[in-house]
Amino acid sequence: MGLRKLSLFAAVATIALIPALGADAKDAKKVGLAVANLQANFFNQIKQSVEAAGAEKGIQVITVDAKGDAATQVSQIQDLIAQNIDALIYIPAGATAASVPVKAAKQAGIPVVNIDRNAEGAPGDTFIATDSVESARQVCDWIAKQAGGKGEMLIIHGQKGTTPEVDRTKGCGIALKNYPDIKVVGELWSQQWHQDEGFALAADLLQTHPKATIIFGQADALALGAAKAVKVSNPDHRIFIAGFDGDTAALTELKNGVFDVTATQQTQKMGRMGLDAAIALVKGDKLPAEQLQTATLTTKENVDPFIANHP
Repeated sequence: MGLRKLSLFAAVATIALIPALGADAKDAKKVGLAVANLQANFFNQIKQSVEAAGAEKGIQVITVDAKGDAATQVSQIQDLIAQNIDALIYIPAGATAASVPVKAAKQAGIPVVNIDRNAEGAPGDTFIATDSVESARQVCDWIAKQAGGKGEMLIIHGQKGTTPEVDRTKGCGIALKNYPDIKVVGELWSQQWHQDEGFALAADLLQTHPKATIIFGQADALALGAAKAVKVSNPDHRIFIAGFDGDTAALTELKNGVFDVTATQQTQKMGRMGLDAAIALVKGDKLPAEQLQTATLTTKENVDPFIANHP
């Protein structure tokens, strides 16, 4: 067993010794927000929304940023529990050890709200996210139609094994069953959903598959990186590029024709829902295991309202 895994297990063992100080609380006064990586626009919007809602309701929100590292996140949540938080809003930094903070919080009597990513085998008390299966199906159906229902497709995945990566892969696969003349000829996985990864991975794929006509980046950052790689490769044919998220900066690039389509998530709404769910759980209310939200298929034709006022 590696030192990294040992540190994770040691951390959860330590957390288990912390008493359940918030177990009898009826009103949430202090909420921990553990974010996967604030370099991502999506997670920044969640942070801004939760903190704004907290300020309105007189609730202290303590935000920590794991910067994409699971071990760091376990340590941060250990610190949050020691600070007597009443509830935890949790966006796992990755699939590895994602269940550790949930188990630790539960052992301390602290309810857990998962946003965007759930922990396999140890879900939070409620899970708030976009219906990524259906939204990815819509995105891939749209881009397949634009390509004339045929051609070679490349997929740049998000972080392997995370909830959105798994669901967006599934949704796109459902759409492609209706397009037998579209072949997925290459796919690679990013580590952190970053734009520079999208560029590097797309460049590698385009070199191997120069006849590709469709690229699906499972996040807008990946799609924007792919668009840059397409520009550099200077193909002799049209390549359609799809993204996902509806990031604020990416929507402007969509309007300018840098890429073709995305699914705009209700990010601000999900942040507010996350805090409301935390408040309800502290009061002892029962919430649905999943609270899936719709995303809007977005192209340059309908992007303007989302640029003006992101949902």
